Order: sequence, then structure tokens, then C-alpha cells
Amino acid sequence: MTAVEPRREAINTNTDMGASARRKRRKIASYTVLIAFALFYVGPIFMLIGASFKTLPEFFQDPTGLPESVELENYTEAWSLANFPSYMVNSLIYTVVATTLFVIMSVFVAFPIARGYVRGAGALLTLYVVALFLPPALIPQFQLILNFADIPILGNLLSIWPEGSEKQGLFNTRTGYIMFFLTNPIGLIILVNYIKSIPRELDESAAVDGCSYPRFVIFILMPLIRPALATVIVIHAIAIWNELILATIFLTGDDKYPITRGLLAFEGQYGSDWPKLAAAVIMLMIPMLVLYIFLQRYIISGLTSGAVKG
Repeated sequence: MTAVEPRREAINTNTDMGASARRKRRKIASYTVLIAFALFYVGPIFMLIGASFKTLPEFFQDPTGLPESVELENYTEAWSLANFPSYMVNSLIYTVVATTLFVIMSVFVAFPIARGYVRGAGALLTLYVVALFLPPALIPQFQLILNFADIPILGNLLSIWPEGSEKQGLFNTRTGYIMFFLTNPIGLIILVNYIKSIPRELDESAAVDGCSYPRFVIFILMPLIRPALATVIVIHAIAIWNELILATIFLTGDDKYPITRGLLAFEGQYGSDWPKLAAAVIMLMIPMLVLYIFLQRYIISGLTSGAVKG
């Protein structure tokens, strides 16, 4: 054993210790950043929960502090003032029907685009990407719904449809409101990019076996893209559930309002009842929170595959 070898061992030991110290510092820095982001996002939720248990005078004295006592009456009064039983049923109808229709139609549209079975598939996908950066077309949508009776073929269905009229079209109807949520560019983009990861051999095998296109999409393709479907369902359902502007513009009947419209009941002429509004918001977010928890295991893989494939 030469004198050089102990020196090399000491150098290697110092190098390993330095690398270990750097990894430890990076780990501490990463956790610090993660904790800071967690507090940034979770902090307002805890403030909202605390505000929901306060009285109005207590809220104005200390909006961000802990409540001195628990006021459960805020929840019971918010439930009745916001008309939760009726409005929540409407929101469930809008969310379930619109999300179901959107997911089914998007899969049937996304598959031929992902496979390139239609001409200009790349251009179509680019248009959907461009649509992400466009503002909502409220005025054209309003004119389309109001003049639905003038649309060829579709307008003739108003005579047999239980909702709508020739003068107002589908304005102030559940059908018209649901139609606003049958498009969502980000949902279709996620589905297209995820379907690109599915082997083409499945298409050929299904065609050889005589499987029809609808049967292939429903019974073979959709089970394989469950992560993407779960991601799209959560994104689309939350968007519908939290929508307020469209509900204010296109719905005028109290019996058709979604639950978000009920939050306006806490807005007064000279101020708002913030504790009851906080209680109403917490009750409002519970259904979507349950949906997210139920589909959480699929969402991360659905988003990552939809972001990097293709």
C-alpha cells in the first residue's frame, strides 16, 4: 500500500461528504419551496373556514384570526338563504349532463384527430390550441341561443322540444345553458395527446375482428384512457359547477339558477354578509372536492401523458 492510496481515499471521502451535503441542502430548499407554495394555496382555505364560524362583528374586528366561538348558524342560514336545495339540484343536472355529453363527444372527435384519420388533423388540433387563448364569445353565443329557431334543421326541433320558443330560442332554458358547456379545448387536447400513446395495432385488430367504430371507442378505447377521462371530467365539471357569469346572463328564471347564483343572496346594498358567504362557499366546494378525491389517482397520469405525448 503506497502513500498515495490513503490520500485518494481521503479525497473520495471528502467528495462524497460534499456531494451528500449539497443533496441535503437541495432537499431542504425543495421542501422549503413546497411548504411555501402549500401555505400560499391552503392558507386562504383555512381563513375561509375560520371566517365561516365567526359572527359579522367578529369578522370585521379580525377577518383573518381564529374564531372566538363556533357559529354553526352561519351554515344553516346560508343553506336556506342561498336556496341550496333547489339550486344544487340544478347545478347537478347541468354538471352531470353537460360533462357526460362533452366527454362522449370529445372522445369520438379526439380519436380520428389523434390517429390522423381525417384530413388536416394537425390543423384541427392547432385550432383547438389557439382557442385556449381566445376570450369567451359571449355575444355570438347569446345571438346563437336567442335565434336558435332560425338555424336550419335544428331550429325545427323546437316545435317538439319541451323547452324553448321561436321568439326567444333556447334563452333561459336548461337545454340552452347546457349547450354552452359542450366545448372545451383543453379537454380535447388532453384526450388527443393521450390517445396517441395507445398502440395503433389495437385499431387494426378491432377492424379485422369486425368491431364497429362506436363499439371500439366505447368498449376498447375508453377503458384504456381512463386517466385522461378522469382528468377531463374533473376539469370540465369544476368549470361548470363554479360558473356564475353565464348563469347571470343567460338564465333569468329563479327555478333554473345554479348554486353559484345563490351566492349573490349575501350581497347587500351597503355591504356583504361575509361569514355566511364563506359558509356557503365551503358547502359549494364540497361536491367537487369529493369528485376530485374519488378520481385523484387517475388525474396526475392523465395530465402528464396528455402534456408530453405526441
